Amino acid sequence: MFASIFFDTLFQNIIQTSWIEFVAVVFGLISVWYCRKENILVYPTGIINVGLYIYIFGVTGLYGNMGINGVYLLMSVYGWWKWARKGEDQEPLRVTRLKTWSVIVHLIVIAILFFVVKELLLRLSESQNPVMDAFTTAVFIVAMWLQARKKLESWILWIVGDLIAIPLTFSSQLVFTSFQYFIFLLLAASGLYEWYKSYLKNKINVL
Repeated sequence: MFASIFFDTLFQNIIQTSWIEFVAVVFGLISVWYCRKENILVYPTGIINVGLYIYIFGVTGLYGNMGINGVYLLMSVYGWWKWARKGEDQEPLRVTRLKTWSVIVHLIVIAILFFVVKELLLRLSESQNPVMDAFTTAVFIVAMWLQARKKLESWILWIVGDLIAIPLTFSSQLVFTSFQYFIFLLLAASGLYEWYKSYLKNKINVL
């Protein structure tokens, strides 16, 4: 019953989707596809996606997600530079993993970001769902940072964030975007697998 309602709503939403949301979704999917393949085109396509979503989330009142896309824009520029440059050994950036203490530090950062963003949303905005909005904001910011450094754990955070973003955007009447996050979830699971294979091939475990 729910599946039938969802796809009926999705179909109606696709028909009513503005061209700007449609273009944003397409470039978002392309960007994640490139990311799982460790292709630097993840960044120019991603910049188009986040630029459009800054506008979309602002209009729909998801101010945390609007803010995070502004951060994405800056991090995309950083990631583009980071992936393009070569290290001292003249080798491109390779997939690595965080050490245990670094995982703990990043979890603490997520917690701090969550409380800060939640308070900002409660005090300075009319966010429809400040708690989940703040949580996805915190998780996605750290995921983007780790992605720019090609850390395997970034995919785990993308998966967690996508699981929250699916019902969050659906409840905000962004059904097509909710479907996009579902596809993101599948691509993130695939990306985790692809990057893990790359990590095993390089057999590097550094910060």
